[in-house]
Amino acid sequence: MLETIQIALSVLIFITLLFSVIFSFRSRRQTDPKQKGINTALMNISMGLMLIVIAITQLFFMSDTATRRVFGTVCMLLGLFNLFAGIRNYAYFNRMSR
Repeated sequence: MLETIQIALSVLIFITLLFSVIFSFRSRRQTDPKQKGINTALMNISMGLMLIVIAITQLFFMSDTATRRVFGTVCMLLGLFNLFAGIRNYAYFNRMSR
């Protein structure tokens, strides 16, 4: 059971990494500021989710050391910040484009 959860989390990390890269390339190639903002916001949301899943993996499914706790906590805080900023920016640019 535990191994299945770790595999699922690894797959989720890979998928969110893939979305982060895709939205990053899209935002860099975009010339329209509204679309660029939306793609950057989606990149932040993907990156935030990826960091949160990494933190969950480090905090709950690995051997418990002080280094893992610190790394997991930092990833969790950065992930929550990226997720919050991405959602806020997505809402802003989505309203702006209407």
